[in-house]
Amino acid sequence: MEVNSCPQKLLAEMLGTAVLVFIGVGSVPATAIVGGDAPFTMAQLGMISLAFATAVIAMVHAIGHVSGCHINPAVTLALAATRNLPWREVPGYIAAQFAGAVIGALAIVGVLGHQAVDAGLGIAAYGPGVGAGQAFLAEAVGTFILVLVVLGAVGRRADGGFAGLAIGFAVFAVIIPVAPVTGSAINPARALGPMITGELFGGTVHWAQLPVYLLAEGVGAVAAGAVHAVLKARPSAAAVRMPEPVSEGAAS
Repeated sequence: MEVNSCPQKLLAEMLGTAVLVFIGVGSVPATAIVGGDAPFTMAQLGMISLAFATAVIAMVHAIGHVSGCHINPAVTLALAATRNLPWREVPGYIAAQFAGAVIGALAIVGVLGHQAVDAGLGIAAYGPGVGAGQAFLAEAVGTFILVLVVLGAVGRRADGGFAGLAIGFAVFAVIIPVAPVTGSAINPARALGPMITGELFGGTVHWAQLPVYLLAEGVGAVAAGAVHAVLKARPSAAAVRMPEPVSEGAAS
């Protein structure tokens, strides 16, 4: 069985995350630019969700066989916590994902121009009237659902060939209820990359909110890993042992 080298895996993760950010996050300012001053609608949110989903599906099939297509530090953390990835590979994966997120955000500015920055650059931020507690819960729940689907879809007992669709549609579904609260980052790299790029180009960045995103996503990922471990645990031999038949003498 062929095994890709570490540089190949890291390059794949960087490129995959860059594509996710460019297409998914880039769809946010693109929608604002095309829509102008028109009110933001559920149909527009649906198109943004679809952009994220299709980017994930495409990358799963493009680089999944190279690096596993985590393209999300929360997924990498959960895979390591469930012993599906050696911990020694985690720092490299996460560094590649953060670098890719910055590259993807830079590509958004390169393609759409500074008007993308003026439109917010898709930077994750709390919605109107949302506090840290509500934002934490939204990101933790959203990340939990996404990571649980990832772990289940790539498991040995999962239906082969459908992981990309399952994960992509999970992203699509999670964004719908979470985006009005936090912008639905559910990915530390997706949260940080546009923030760094927005800062470089004079955009509005709420740095004080970043720790909530990172902590909530980490908690959601670890919780998903723990739940998945419980769900896939096989019963012990003692638990499934059939009772011995009762002899006539014992019954009398």
